[in-house]
Amino acid sequence: MTSLFCRHLRLTVLAICAIVISGCSVGPDYKQPEMKLPDHYGASTTRPVGEAVRWWSTFKDPTLDSLVNRAADNNLDIRLATARIREARAQRGVVAADWWPTVDALGSYNHQRTSNSSANNFGGGTFAPKREFDAWEVGFDSTWEIDVFGGVRRSVEAANADIQASVEDRRDVIVTLLGDVARNYIELRGRQRQLAITRANLVSQQETLDLTRARFNAGLVGELDVARAQALVATTSSQVPALEALVRQSIHRLGVLLGSEPSALASELGPEGPIPIGVGAIPVGLPSELLRRRADIRRAERQLAAQTARIGVATADLFPRFTLTGSLGWQSERFKDLGSDNSLFWNIGPGFRWNIFDAGKIRSNIRVQDARQEQALVQYQQAVLTSLEDVENALVNYDREQSRRVALAAAVDSNRRAVELANQLYSRGLVDFLNVQESQRSLLAAEDQLAQSDTAVSSNLVAVYKALGGGWDAIEADQAQKDQQRQ
Repeated sequence: MTSLFCRHLRLTVLAICAIVISGCSVGPDYKQPEMKLPDHYGASTTRPVGEAVRWWSTFKDPTLDSLVNRAADNNLDIRLATARIREARAQRGVVAADWWPTVDALGSYNHQRTSNSSANNFGGGTFAPKREFDAWEVGFDSTWEIDVFGGVRRSVEAANADIQASVEDRRDVIVTLLGDVARNYIELRGRQRQLAITRANLVSQQETLDLTRARFNAGLVGELDVARAQALVATTSSQVPALEALVRQSIHRLGVLLGSEPSALASELGPEGPIPIGVGAIPVGLPSELLRRRADIRRAERQLAAQTARIGVATADLFPRFTLTGSLGWQSERFKDLGSDNSLFWNIGPGFRWNIFDAGKIRSNIRVQDARQEQALVQYQQAVLTSLEDVENALVNYDREQSRRVALAAAVDSNRRAVELANQLYSRGLVDFLNVQESQRSLLAAEDQLAQSDTAVSSNLVAVYKALGGGWDAIEADQAQKDQQRQ
C-alpha cells in the first residue's frame, strides 16, 4: 500500500513539475528606466579626478577621522537600518516558502459510543451496531499550491528588490551620517574660533577702556568717551555666553551621532582646534555617475523594481490556482495496531480554484498596483533630478564662498590696520573715541564673518561630497575588514 502511494505521488509531482516549468509569470517584466542626463555640471569649479571614496580624509584632521570611524561603528540610525535589512531578508523567506508544499502532522484519540436511534443502527434491527469503542488516528496532511502563472515568482522578485532597497537605504543613512558628523565637527571648530575672536577683541576693548579712563582722569577726554568704551566692552561680553552655548550644543550633537550620551565628548572636543580645510581637487565626475554612486537613487530604482513585480502578483489572481492535496495516516481502535498495514489510509489528488466573480476586486487591485508603480517611477525620476540639483547647488555655494572668503580676509587685514592707527591717534589726542570705537566694532565683525566663512567653505565642501554620494563604499569596506578580523 505504501509503495502504491509513493508511486502515485511521484507521478503526480512529475506532472506538476512539468506544468510549473512550462508556466509563465504574468505581469510586466522590469526594465530600468532611462533618463537623459546632462554631459557635465553647470558649475565647473573643479576638474574630475575620480571617485569620491574616503573624502573626509582630505581634511587632514585626525580627530575628524576618529569621529567618523566611531560613528560608523556605533550610530543608532545605522543599527536601525541594518535591522531593517534583516527584516527584509526574513520577509523574503516568508514569501519564498509559498513555492513549497505545507505538511502538517496530525494525531487524535476519541472514545465513542454509538446511538441506539442513529441511522447507523438501520432502524434498530438485529444487525445494528451498539457498542462503545476507541478511535486512534495519526498521519500527515499536505497541500501544495502550484505556481503556474508566476504569482509566487513575482512575489519573490519583489522581495529580492525590497532587500536591495533596504541595503541602499542603509547606505543612504551612512552618507547622511558622514555628512552630519563632518558638518557638526566643522561648525564646532568654527564656533570655537568665533569665541576665541570675541574674547581676544574683548581683551583689546578692555585695554582701550583702561586707556580712556586714564585719559579721563587726566582731564584729556570727557566722561562720554568712558561710557562709550564701557558700552562696547559690555556688548562684546554679551556675545560670549551665546557662543559658549553653541559650542556645547555642537559637542552634544556629535556625542549623539556617535551613539553616546551628549556630554561624552566634552573633554575630547572642548579644547579649541583649527577649522578643517579640505585640500585637493573635488572628484566631481559625470552626472551619469550619480545613478551608480547616489544611494537614494539606487534605492528608488529598487523600489520601482519591487512595485513592478507586485503588478504581476496582483495579475496572477485573475487566473486559476492549482493545488495538490494529499494525506497519509493510520486509523485503529487499538493503539498497538496503528502501525499495521490494515490501519493505513491515504489519498492524493489535484484541484483548482478560480475566482470567476468578485465584483471587480482583482482588477481594481491591479489598477492600484499600476498606480503605485507609476508613483515609484515618478519618485525615481524626482530622486535623479534632486541629486543633480544638490550637486549643482553645492558646487556653486562652495565656489562662491571661496571668493567671499578672499574678500573677507582682505577686510580683516584692513580693519586690523585701522584699529592700530585709531589707537595710536587717539592716544595722542588727534582723533576722538568714536573712531576707535567704530574701528574695533568693524574689526570684530570682519573677523567673525571670516571665521563663519572659513566654516562655510569647509561645510560646503562636505555638502559637495554628500551630494556626490560618496563614502558609503569605504565604510562598508572597513566594516567587512573588521568582520574578517573578528573571524
